[in-house]
Amino acid sequence: MPRYFTLQRAQDLLAEVRQLLHDAVEARAAVGRAEAELQRAAGRVQMLGGVRLDPVRMAGLAKERERSAKRIQECLTAIHDCGAQVKDLDTGLLDFPTLYRGREVLLCWKLGEPGISHWHGLEEGFRGRKPIDREFLDNHAGDEEH
Repeated sequence: MPRYFTLQRAQDLLAEVRQLLHDAVEARAAVGRAEAELQRAAGRVQMLGGVRLDPVRMAGLAKERERSAKRIQECLTAIHDCGAQVKDLDTGLLDFPTLYRGREVLLCWKLGEPGISHWHGLEEGFRGRKPIDREFLDNHAGDEEH
């Protein structure tokens, strides 16, 4: 059964998950950098028919890629365990399930935003974000006990 958040509970949790999401985004970038360098090296070897590579450097890149991939998984697991949903790791997009007018919707937050100020339906996604206004607040019934 999903955990539903009040807006206040989601805002409070944001302080915790913001750093986790930031760490996951940074670790993803580190994986990408290490992978790109390893692929460039492999491409040079293939193109030149064997070029001397620094084995210590290559092992370090492989280790960095593995360490960063593990960190991504740790962060995503911790965020998920809190009840939040990572929707896009490239942009740092999180959703928090809540109830609005008796139906499940998502409180939406993007890395860099000061707080949760938008929501959207389950099928609408980021492009369907709407501002949290008085009508939403008056009809919002998120409850962590559900």
